[in-house]
Amino acid sequence: MKEVTGDPLITEEDEVDLMFLGFLLFEDPPKPDAANAIRNLKELGIGFKVITGDNRVVARRLGIQMGLEAPEILAGEEWHQIGDAALVRRVASIDIFAETEPTQKERILLALRRCGHVVGYLGDGINDASALHAADVVISVDTAVDVAKEAADLVLLKHDLSVIADGVRTGRNTFANSMKYIFITTSANFGNMFSMAGASLFTPFLPLLPKQILFNNFLSDLPVLTIATDAVDPEQILSPRQWDHRTIRRFMVTFGLVSSLFDLLTFGTLLVILKASEAEFQTGWFIESLLTDLLIILVIRTRRPLFRSRPSRLLSTAIIAVAAAASLISYTSLGDKFGLVPLPWWWLLTLIDITGTYIITSEFLKKILFPPLRSHNGSQGKPTTAEHFQNAPVPSPRTKSCSP
Repeated sequence: MKEVTGDPLITEEDEVDLMFLGFLLFEDPPKPDAANAIRNLKELGIGFKVITGDNRVVARRLGIQMGLEAPEILAGEEWHQIGDAALVRRVASIDIFAETEPTQKERILLALRRCGHVVGYLGDGINDASALHAADVVISVDTAVDVAKEAADLVLLKHDLSVIADGVRTGRNTFANSMKYIFITTSANFGNMFSMAGASLFTPFLPLLPKQILFNNFLSDLPVLTIATDAVDPEQILSPRQWDHRTIRRFMVTFGLVSSLFDLLTFGTLLVILKASEAEFQTGWFIESLLTDLLIILVIRTRRPLFRSRPSRLLSTAIIAVAAAASLISYTSLGDKFGLVPLPWWWLLTLIDITGTYIITSEFLKKILFPPLRSHNGSQGKPTTAEHFQNAPVPSPRTKSCSP
């Protein structure tokens, strides 16, 4: 400061003989919940990296405040010395990229993708434009510049990283339940196809009438429609999964053939032991087929033991209701319209016994043939849900040797 008298207009010539008063410190700290949000992402197997134009000292300070302990930093002259191949080898181990230019941001994302990572990028400025187009998933905020918002796949209306973690959980839950449906439907249809073909070799009549097949499919599909509401075992959410058609095929063949084996056991019981007539055979297989289709859902929906994973209330109610209807419908006038006839009560108990043996066998096969998945940190985790009967995520074709 200095005392000024006379003309209040200040010029450069006046800026002499000033008295020093002190410094002004400007701080832009991270949000209070940032560290907790980053921990949530880490628990989901999502790595967090900071890419900033700030100098390494500021970037390091912010990184520590956000929970990055002893972060490894790439900054300054190193950017001019490191080539693309070297960056690919180091990119996974670096926590903070400081003093970056816009084109260097793009190089970082491309290096991560070459390592096989699925990359999400959060940016809100014009200098983020090239990086936004290089990411797999582009995230921005509602206060970002138009260029960033137009490039974004997701625009956050709430400025909180926890929103991303919540979205990941919801997405993995949706993917898990979708895979349940695929496993259940493919294995059931594959098994029924073999069963129908096999029964035609031993019976002089149709194993099931067309209207019975349609009615059976209608009833068995009712509980499947509620899978979208089903609970997912918590440990399944902790790791990302990818589509794996080989696992689907293996699962379909294994459980489809087991289903056909027990269908053949039912055929033999009805024809050889119980001496069933045409209508009684069709009724017996209708009931057994429907019960197995319903109860196998409880086995397939989880990698845990059957009784250690609770399905949603809606799914449980639907299975119980349709199973009861399957057992009793042949004793009603509706069953008569579909060609179903009443069966002796001990026949019904026999069919229930066969179904129970099938469920126990399927549970045993699940434990033997589909071991627990490994968690994102490489250790063998708790049993995980059956919608991902696969050994590990399938690596991307672009995967190259990268540091851990």
